[in-house]
Amino acid sequence: MNRAARHVRPLLALSLAALAATSLVGCSAADGSGAEERAALKPFYAQRLKWTACGDGLRCARLTVPRDYAHPENGKTFVLPVAKAVTADPGERVGSLVYNPGGPGASGVSDLKSDGGEAFSESVRARFDIVSFDPRGVGGSEPAVRCDEDTGEESEPEPITPATTKDRARAFATARAEAAGCVRASGDVLRQVGTVDAARDLDVLRAALGESKLTYLGWSYGTSLGTSYAEQFPHRVRALVLDGAIDPSLDWRERALSQGTGFRRAVDDYAEQCADIAGDSCPGATPAEISELIEDLYEEAAREPLPVDDEDLYDVDARTLLDVVTAAMYTPEDEWEGLSDALTEAADGDGTKLAALAEDEEPSTDSHRKARGTAPENDDAAIIAVSCLDTPHPRTPGPYWDALTAAEKSAGVYGTSSVVDELTCANWPTGTQRPHRVSAKGVPPVLVVGTTGDPATPYEEAESLADQFPGGMLLTYEGVGHTAYGRAGSCVTEAVDAYLIDRKPVRPGATC
Repeated sequence: MNRAARHVRPLLALSLAALAATSLVGCSAADGSGAEERAALKPFYAQRLKWTACGDGLRCARLTVPRDYAHPENGKTFVLPVAKAVTADPGERVGSLVYNPGGPGASGVSDLKSDGGEAFSESVRARFDIVSFDPRGVGGSEPAVRCDEDTGEESEPEPITPATTKDRARAFATARAEAAGCVRASGDVLRQVGTVDAARDLDVLRAALGESKLTYLGWSYGTSLGTSYAEQFPHRVRALVLDGAIDPSLDWRERALSQGTGFRRAVDDYAEQCADIAGDSCPGATPAEISELIEDLYEEAAREPLPVDDEDLYDVDARTLLDVVTAAMYTPEDEWEGLSDALTEAADGDGTKLAALAEDEEPSTDSHRKARGTAPENDDAAIIAVSCLDTPHPRTPGPYWDALTAAEKSAGVYGTSSVVDELTCANWPTGTQRPHRVSAKGVPPVLVVGTTGDPATPYEEAESLADQFPGGMLLTYEGVGHTAYGRAGSCVTEAVDAYLIDRKPVRPGATC
């Protein structure tokens, strides 16, 4: 007999020895900060990274940053793992290129160790040391965010859309318990892992790498980190690429609706383009047939989990089906064929392949490039911690239930699940960040890359972010899947490379 359906958090939706401090201390604190603060931060900016070999030609080090930038002298710190792949052509070296693979919660060091650097072209790898790190609270960070988890099995799955008073009370109680588990396990660390402080850590890393200005590429959540850096340190940006943009002007409700709509459209794209990408494996002869099949499976799985023919797998409830379908939208070129096979068998009453896909998925995050073979770390805990701290949320359940109606109308289960996922933040420590338009006077032209069919970071957010930067440039990739650089072909690669290496601007309206 198969075990009860498992319940996972659904999809919501990464140098040479550092120069001595004396040459960099003048840029040691955020632009415009006072002499007293610069003096307190001097020991952090004075670091020399001690690089050691850590396998596969990589070199690793550890960076120390203050836990509280308002009181850097109190002795409390984060120690962050850093890794780099040294340029293939030292004679042509431009400098260090720091990247963040997304999340929040993705380990940059694990990503680089899992061939994450291969996302960059040979031209870029020949001109830059490729560097990544684990942001504060993430992965190998000391300390790292942790959450106590209930290991007991639920006898009754929660609905994707809580409609009754009982279902809503249960959903809110579950979210409260989740937040309480994080508070128990992490304590005050939860208040110290916001993106504003992570961006300040990025500037300490810039200095420790010996760079007077930062060259950076952020995918997905990495765009939030890059945007915050540009706002705090506009004059220390050399080149900034933000791929799969998150719009900082959206509040929690607008962001949930944006992402829910993005996934709904992505599933529609799957139905429309399945034959072109997945070929004969598609679970229907027409887009209408495919869409109807998926909707029927949601209804069927909500009534009773789909059975599996493997005692080591869980039966497939509607929530697990949602996870599998949305996960496949990130990289259609890799996932749509397997999803199609699994949906075809599920339509015949066998959920085994769907369950196997659910078992194989990495822990999900609201927005990031899917990890390539990296082991799970504290992804789930970190995504909750950073997301909740970065964006203010209502403390009472009413506003969430009010948002469900609009979400269901615009995006169905993809919208309502995005709203329900926000419930945990109702019981979270309060951060200092607020929705706002970008303020980065003096920053050089920033390159924003947007994919028209992006499920997790919809294209409209890329348009908005590019417009908010002074002199912001938008490169449009007409395609499906999450983010573009490293997976969308030579047109995107050449445009981004020319900007990173030579800071060549992208013309208005540039499209690939």
